[in-house]
Amino acid sequence: MPDRDRRARGDRGGAAAADRRDAGPGRIGPLAAIRRTGRCSCQRRRDAGPRAWPAAGRRDPRRRRRPEDRDLTGIRQVWVTRTEPGASRTAARLAARGFEPLIAPVLAVRPILQPTPDLTGISALAFTSPNGVAIFADLTPERGLPVFVVGDATAERARQAGFADVTSASGALLDLAWLIASEATGRVLVPGAREPAGDMDALLNGAVETVILPIYEATETKAKPPVGFDAVLAHSPRAAMAIARTLGRKGGAGRLAVAISAAAAAPLAAAGFAEIRTAGEPTDAAVLLALGNPAARV
Repeated sequence: MPDRDRRARGDRGGAAAADRRDAGPGRIGPLAAIRRTGRCSCQRRRDAGPRAWPAAGRRDPRRRRRPEDRDLTGIRQVWVTRTEPGASRTAARLAARGFEPLIAPVLAVRPILQPTPDLTGISALAFTSPNGVAIFADLTPERGLPVFVVGDATAERARQAGFADVTSASGALLDLAWLIASEATGRVLVPGAREPAGDMDALLNGAVETVILPIYEATETKAKPPVGFDAVLAHSPRAAMAIARTLGRKGGAGRLAVAISAAAAAPLAAAGFAEIRTAGEPTDAAVLLALGNPAARV
């Protein structure tokens, strides 16, 4: 009897009693609910109702929006970092396509004072940028030598400066080296930056004798990034390094970067961009093609 009494009292205070205590009018107690559904009430709250957890891939609206959450399909404001006059040309092309260009060059070009270049024994000139053409043209009236250039924009500048015999590699520095090696005869003068983007002598590897002549230097402007920019364009490795230093480790979060070449894309990784795209060829047109289309106006 005592044992039976203890068991009876235990039954009255056990699961059935707990269910009765928890279940008021119209309610089901938690233990009964588990038996019926196989889930506790806390699990049901997670699965439904206003406090439901966000589905995979969806942002919880209660969480504060972070820069890296920015939608890269909403590109409209584009930071143009190249030097003038190239920056204005790129900005005009962007505006024609519906973007809002934000010009803030990260580099400034300054001529290095030079006497008139000695062209004795020089059979051709080679330029790696429009800046080199413009500054060299100011140093000497000579326009009769054949000219080899890295790309079509540099070729255009050379013709505008009065050079008649201009051949473009329509590519990168390696393409220019191949062009010089295959077509140049004699010594080639290479006017350019104090800190060039590549080593022409190493690329030619003795195939052609070159004379490297520094005539300008590019210095960082330390310009502040435009407020609210969605994407940035890097038209050279040196500009890309300046962009990365300006933005810091997380300054590119949630933003797009488009580089003119793989060499220009590499330094941008340090700024934490959401995406880095590389142009299919080293031209301004290819950079804009990689940028894509602007977001529709609201």
